[in-house]
Amino acid sequence: MIRKVRTHPTQNEPLLFEISRPGKRAYQLPELDVPPVDPEAVLGPENVRPDLEGLPELSEVEVVRHFTRLSTHNYAVDHGLYPLGSCTMKYNPRLNEALAQLDGLAWPHPYQPEETVQGALEILARLEAALAEITGMDAVTLQPAAGAHGELTGLLMIRAALTERGNPRQKVLIPDSAHGTNPATATMAGYVAETVPSNAQGMVDLGALERQVDESVAALMLTTPNTLGVFEQNIRQIAEILHAKGAMLYMDGANMNALLGIARPGDFGVDAVHLNLHKTFSTPHGGGGPGAGPVAVKKHLEPYLPVPRLVKTEAGWKWDFHRPRSIGRVRAFYGNFLVAVRALAYIMAMGPEGLRQATLDAILNARYLRQKLEPYYELPHKAPTMHEFVLSDARQATNGVRTMDIAKRLLDYGFYAYTVSFPLIVRGAMMIEPTETESKQELDLFVEAMRAIAEEAQRDPELVRTAPHTTRVGRVDEVTAARRPILRWTPDLPRE
Repeated sequence: MIRKVRTHPTQNEPLLFEISRPGKRAYQLPELDVPPVDPEAVLGPENVRPDLEGLPELSEVEVVRHFTRLSTHNYAVDHGLYPLGSCTMKYNPRLNEALAQLDGLAWPHPYQPEETVQGALEILARLEAALAEITGMDAVTLQPAAGAHGELTGLLMIRAALTERGNPRQKVLIPDSAHGTNPATATMAGYVAETVPSNAQGMVDLGALERQVDESVAALMLTTPNTLGVFEQNIRQIAEILHAKGAMLYMDGANMNALLGIARPGDFGVDAVHLNLHKTFSTPHGGGGPGAGPVAVKKHLEPYLPVPRLVKTEAGWKWDFHRPRSIGRVRAFYGNFLVAVRALAYIMAMGPEGLRQATLDAILNARYLRQKLEPYYELPHKAPTMHEFVLSDARQATNGVRTMDIAKRLLDYGFYAYTVSFPLIVRGAMMIEPTETESKQELDLFVEAMRAIAEEAQRDPELVRTAPHTTRVGRVDEVTAARRPILRWTPDLPRE
């Protein structure tokens, strides 16, 4: 049975401004039991303004119902499978959310004296140690606020180390199967980004790499498994090629959920790696944050880690700011603390065997979906894949149905769309990652939906090209929305 969404009303939800009526209030305050105070006399007329004009006026029940209705319009991982490839939109234990809301953890202020937050500092220290063990590295900083921020931190440390050796070098090599943030990060770190091609198996072309690596190359930024879901089987050889020329290997660890408990970057030659705690370690992903992108490094990069560093003294945990070779701060304070709380809780609850099992389940789910969908969609690379895989719309394109159309039609079947048109090395890419938290029943529903859409693309391609049909908002003009976005509502704008 294919799960389909109910048909939504065609009208848009009215805005609070549109249902506002003068005089309504969502609160009731008791009369003052103290003498009234004239604000102008106390604060000065320059610090007092009249009531704000133009704000909506509603009753409490109208406000509650409005936001409750809005919450039902969004798809979420609590509703079903969220198959965005390379994003790891997995269900996260609610217990970890509860822990992050405990008063003793949620309310400490970053300016509190160290002696008053020893428990919080202990959490950070334990998480650093756990991530070092998981990655096989020697030291960890929790300061970066996101994955791309971790990339920049890692490259800045590599640049500092090479500068100290006498030459920061000019280029950073990036495989064509890498995450899209990598070339931007290299540019921000002061390097020229140069692409390394993939071979027919979707892995780095070793011959091309050997030709490109010389004394001008500072590092290779390698995502493994890459965006095709393929593990770089020659990663030890890649590291040797770089190290022989004095360059370093930076690993984008955003796909660490495919390696956790099975392989450690530090064991196969990686010099620095970042992790996405909001993808692999239990913080909900998406919505602009919060995130965290810790960076783990080998011993030779440890002196360049951002300040401050946590150190254990006889008096307890202290912040060490005296690190003359450090690249300095990369963020105010020490990262997003409550993301660290969730991550440590997840690691401690799962344990080594649990983390390994989560990885095995993620790989099993992805390979199951790949095997089930391969009869209906083109698989451009035949190499074994891990936690995610990439199909293409090549078969459906003969009838004018492209990857975006299939993704839109998927919404009618009650699923969020996969990652569309990425990675760029696959034309018409459909990038799918089921994660480890989905059941076989949910995966089978997804397979049924994708199979049905493939059949529709042959039988009635116009139905797919004009999707979605049952969602509250139909096919939108995405080009206009991207080029001329309207980001705020004003009452004088024309509305349909």
